[in-house]
Amino acid sequence: MSINFVTDKVNLRVNGRVATIELNRPEALNALDIDVIKGLVCKLKEISVSDKVDIVVLTGKGRAFSSGGDIKTMLSNMNESDFFPVMDWISELIITLYSLPKLTISAVSGAAAGLGFSLALATDYIIADKTSKLAMNFIGIGLIPDGGAHFFLEKRLGETKAKQVIWDGNKLTPDEALKLGLIQEVAEDELQESLEARVQDWLSRPVQAMIKTKKIMAEKNRPQLLKVLELEKYGQQKMRETLDHREGIRAFIEKRKPNFIGR
Repeated sequence: MSINFVTDKVNLRVNGRVATIELNRPEALNALDIDVIKGLVCKLKEISVSDKVDIVVLTGKGRAFSSGGDIKTMLSNMNESDFFPVMDWISELIITLYSLPKLTISAVSGAAAGLGFSLALATDYIIADKTSKLAMNFIGIGLIPDGGAHFFLEKRLGETKAKQVIWDGNKLTPDEALKLGLIQEVAEDELQESLEARVQDWLSRPVQAMIKTKKIMAEKNRPQLLKVLELEKYGQQKMRETLDHREGIRAFIEKRKPNFIGR
């Protein structure tokens, strides 16, 4: 898969041993279109080979971390030959982020929903602003989670709770997400202050030992994550063909409650 790609929708800043990757579509609440996804892959690949960077922070510009997959992609009538390449890029993004030989932190403000939440779950540590909202809300438009969410939710919650979170699709407060075990920290005051405290704590530790532990676990779990990403790809295409998905999208656009029929 080629990664020679330039976009202004993803920003990268490096300050000493810390790199910050910022989603830069504030006008769209950092929705993940194909340009953002490719841009993230490129920036992560670039950082992965740097000997100077130990910690990567993932954040969103403006009012949201990420509102999820771009609605235009959901609305399009892509056939399998168009849809699968997009899903392959999502898989490349998630496996690259999960396996990155650095410590990764998601700093979440505003919304982290759908694929945006999957993206955060692929990092090692999630800090959420106390006013943020987190949601695995694919079910509301008749879809299944993607971006490896089935893998990450089961790892964090166990199968039974993971299914409940997916099937409910509720918006969670940071405190609710913390209690479930979906995130690691709720910022007590300003998000940036909590983030800086976590970064400085990690920088004071033997980071290479921490990264080695991450590598061992990532290598062990990689086959399962790849399998889940593949199952999500084909499962999502099937869901896009359902009447319930079409109704869910119509209801979303019309800002009403959907009338699902189970077909």
